[in-house]
Amino acid sequence: MAKIIAIANQKGGVGKTTTSVNLAASLAATRRRVLLIDIDPQGNATMGSGVDKHALEATAYDVLLEMARIDEVALKLEPAGYSIIPGNSDLTAAEVELLKMGEGQHSLRRALVPVVDSYDYILIDCPPSLSMLTVNALVAATSVMIPMQCEYYALEGLSALLGTIESIRSSLNPGLKIEGLLRTMFDPRNNLANDVTAQLTQHFGEKLYRTVIPRNVRLAEAPSHGLPVLLFDKASRGAEAYLALAGEMLRREMVEVPAGGVGS
Repeated sequence: MAKIIAIANQKGGVGKTTTSVNLAASLAATRRRVLLIDIDPQGNATMGSGVDKHALEATAYDVLLEMARIDEVALKLEPAGYSIIPGNSDLTAAEVELLKMGEGQHSLRRALVPVVDSYDYILIDCPPSLSMLTVNALVAATSVMIPMQCEYYALEGLSALLGTIESIRSSLNPGLKIEGLLRTMFDPRNNLANDVTAQLTQHFGEKLYRTVIPRNVRLAEAPSHGLPVLLFDKASRGAEAYLALAGEMLRREMVEVPAGGVGS
């Protein structure tokens, strides 16, 4: 059964989509079966994967509103190695439609049930806000990965996100847990980055990934070419970091007991 990870942060510009695309490619490089779901109306994970968000016959919108099945919408990306449920601005309209549906917050969870055995990992790129789309992701997920920059305001945003996760856990998805916290755009020369790291280590212990994602020009350039950095420049520090993250996740997995999520 797939591990379903919502990649979420209510604060924008923290490397959430960069992490979604590059982690999908890195896990696929380890021969895992990976599905990336783009439920952000900006469609950046879609474009960053080399898919034109303006020329789609079906998107995550159709999946959420039960007009199409996951297997009908999924696009297999070669040579990236993962599949994607693309997203675009149509998802903005899904917000209103989901509110009209009976148990609309469970829509993505229902849609994933038939395919959870077809993948090892399902990654969900969430919008940078607490919306009906984000709630759908958190209800469907087994866990949440939180990318964050090591700066003062990031800690403030983290507190709000943790409150949201706890609220979802108590009312809609009891099995939801924190997969891990990922430091992005990290500069070890920055004293604040090291101070924030110390605070995160104190409060979250082993939930804080040892892997850090550095500021890296090649990582920033890759989306404009529609490629994960692993295909754009495999030797770059950004590519090495996301491969290291995938490896750290797989090592953690070996000692974990499965919990919660779709099908439970």
